[in-house]
Amino acid sequence: MATASGAMKVAAHDAPMTGEEKKVIFASSLGTVFEWYDFYLYGSLAVFIGKQFFAALDPTAQFIASLLAFAAGFIVRPFGALVFGRLGDMIGRKYTFLVTILIMGLSTFIVGVLPGYASIGVAAPIILVGLRILQGLALGGEYGGAATYVAEHAPHGKRGAYTAWIQTTATLGLMLSLMVILGTRTFLGDVAFGDWGWRVPFIVSILLLAISVWIRLSMNESPAFKKMKEEGKVSKAPLSESFGQWKNLKIVLLALFGLVMGQGVVWYTGQFYALFFLANVLKVDSATANIMVAVSLIIGTPFFVIFGTLSDKIGRKPIILAGMLLAVLTYFPLFKALTGAANPELAKAQVTAQISVKADPGTCSFQGSPIAREVDFLSGCDIAKRALTQSSASYENVAAPAGTPTTIKVGDKELTPPTASTTAGGHKFDDASAKAIGAFKKDLAEALKAAGYPPKAKPIEFMGGQWWSVVGILTILVIYVTMVYGPIAAMLVELFPTRIRYTSMSLPYHIGNGWFGGLLPSVTFAMVAANGNMYYGLWYPIVIAAVCFVIGLLFVRETKDVDIYARD
Repeated sequence: MATASGAMKVAAHDAPMTGEEKKVIFASSLGTVFEWYDFYLYGSLAVFIGKQFFAALDPTAQFIASLLAFAAGFIVRPFGALVFGRLGDMIGRKYTFLVTILIMGLSTFIVGVLPGYASIGVAAPIILVGLRILQGLALGGEYGGAATYVAEHAPHGKRGAYTAWIQTTATLGLMLSLMVILGTRTFLGDVAFGDWGWRVPFIVSILLLAISVWIRLSMNESPAFKKMKEEGKVSKAPLSESFGQWKNLKIVLLALFGLVMGQGVVWYTGQFYALFFLANVLKVDSATANIMVAVSLIIGTPFFVIFGTLSDKIGRKPIILAGMLLAVLTYFPLFKALTGAANPELAKAQVTAQISVKADPGTCSFQGSPIAREVDFLSGCDIAKRALTQSSASYENVAAPAGTPTTIKVGDKELTPPTASTTAGGHKFDDASAKAIGAFKKDLAEALKAAGYPPKAKPIEFMGGQWWSVVGILTILVIYVTMVYGPIAAMLVELFPTRIRYTSMSLPYHIGNGWFGGLLPSVTFAMVAANGNMYYGLWYPIVIAAVCFVIGLLFVRETKDVDIYARD
């Protein structure tokens, strides 16, 4: 009798989804797209936000500070996972959705109308970071609910295919944010956009919020949760069940270190860092960079569903691990190829006229400091490295004996940077130092130009051969993203029982993506600034993905045949 009942249960799960269920899943995915749009606007506009809210810092420190404020949203995501995961497991998936979308949408809108540093002083960056924290908390509760909700509606044997649609939402949200930014910038012009037009994409998000709330109100509760609630099996303490019992905590740790940690760094490298590298390191016009990344996302996005569907047939684990391994083996050649395709003059100069900084290591400071101002760098080594970092020029560090003056060698030309001193209070360089640093920067710019280093990439002809070469490389990076990300929602859902699923899967996901992945732009920028080589930051995702690959290969089990309804 039990066997017959089980067979009937599985058969029911194999039945095609109804039109109403598809509508609910579509509504969930669309709302999540809007939420990701809100979240990524900040990252895409980090340069403008740095100028508006961190005006007291020099340009390099402005950008670092804006990236760290962006990272603040990622840091708190696990705490949002705990708060909203608990609510989702206790009161339901649907109502948690409404709260998260309201917090996210209102926080984004307020960023658009928040006065800058020039108007309200230090209160501006403080309020900005607070809003980023609210966004991170909301997103921390969003993904686990969306993935759980969709998986619990999907028929048995098709969870990979259906949850893959949720996986497209982050990419689609990023793409939507890029297109709105591009459209606004094109319509207003660069000057108006830099002055006030960057606020428009944040402000119009209030329309997306209204649509999202309407969508969320029309959704039904997950059938698995309704069934569990009717049977009185809802967890009364999902946090202690998830993380206070070793049998569940062990799975949480394996999910983090054997799956999501590597997936997070591959995701952010292939999409967000690729855009940052193209626009800020290779100096490609930002509008062109946004268009090329958007096209690569359009080409690559269907692969989320392709790999999600394939995972229903051959398993989740081999596809996810293959994506990590490809990233580990090919990131360096791919990003070097991206340099050659997007800025061939820079690639040539790096080969024919290498740059080195020879200095006493004791006189060199950490260039990636988020609170440093230009006046905090007074030694010849610091002034040299600061100037090279601001020029996005890779250089080699050469240790010199103590007391030796710093020298920069650009090809065959050698320069000696000055040392500096500040006025009383240390707020600016004294007149002699300012004049000497200005002269040095001018000489360095001329030396870089003479050696073939371009101040920015030459314009790339739209749809030309060079344009498609760049898009092709970007698309490969996006496909790696789809391999690690497409099947992972289904796999995380299948690892945990229904009563604590929302809580248990949300925490490792948001630590892996929010901390390991979300901190990637800040960490890689600091690594490059400290080392001098513009590719050095790639070691961060490569090492993490390699460690995750080994742990996943040895200790994480396959889950594609798990019956999630049987796991209350």
